[in-house]
Amino acid sequence: MSDAASNVLEAKGLTLVFGAVTAFSDVDFHVGEGELFAVIGPNGAGKTSLFNVISRVYRPTRGSIRYRDEDLLRRRRSDMPGLGIARTFQNLGLFHNMTVLDNVLVGRHHLMRSGSLLGGIYAGYARREEREHRRAAMDVLGFAGVEEWAGYPVQVLPYGIQKRVELARALAMEPRVLLLDEPVAGMSSAERGEITQLVRRIHQERGMTIVLVEHDMGMVMQVAQRVMVLDFGRVIGVGTPAEVQRDPQVIRAYLGEALEDAS
Repeated sequence: MSDAASNVLEAKGLTLVFGAVTAFSDVDFHVGEGELFAVIGPNGAGKTSLFNVISRVYRPTRGSIRYRDEDLLRRRRSDMPGLGIARTFQNLGLFHNMTVLDNVLVGRHHLMRSGSLLGGIYAGYARREEREHRRAAMDVLGFAGVEEWAGYPVQVLPYGIQKRVELARALAMEPRVLLLDEPVAGMSSAERGEITQLVRRIHQERGMTIVLVEHDMGMVMQVAQRVMVLDFGRVIGVGTPAEVQRDPQVIRAYLGEALEDAS
């Protein structure tokens, strides 16, 4: 049983319908402060659509979602950085013609106070502020293990490095809640292991609340504290990784097959 006062996110009856297609229906969940909560399920189960509701890309057909003590559905997508919510994207959302450092600096835009006028003059406070943000961006790149690529355009980098850059940009936003949409999708086994360790470090060393959508069951079982399973847009199981692995309904829907593939 959860303590509602300690919940960072709490959804009730969330439903998203596109015309005749229901992405998900009557989804209830909560995420506690500092928790690493994973959402899993087969392709088409509604995982990324749920993320898009949390990050205000989509408005749900019905239901509610609260972030700390406020109604998240009353806030705009552009409010998310200021609220302390950052996300990554399954298919990346980087600016490919920009350098790695500049991509990460974009993540700090909502923290900058100089404005276009002072920034254009580039003197006094604006200059000091830019130096501070560049230092912070380089610190995050170092944490993610990609500082050596800071001056390179994103488009010339391997896919696995780009994934790390996107994680670094999200961290540069200094979020309180991090939404990770399939962070190891399309990676080699070695790269998956590296990102898994990075996500664990973010959670343990920075004490960050993380909501993770992922198709790689090996990763989920290593890092998640609780897991919610979606199948055809409905919740069929919630529990610890061990509990979910033993749930017959989950095994029938998805997890048994995935674990056999991973073994």
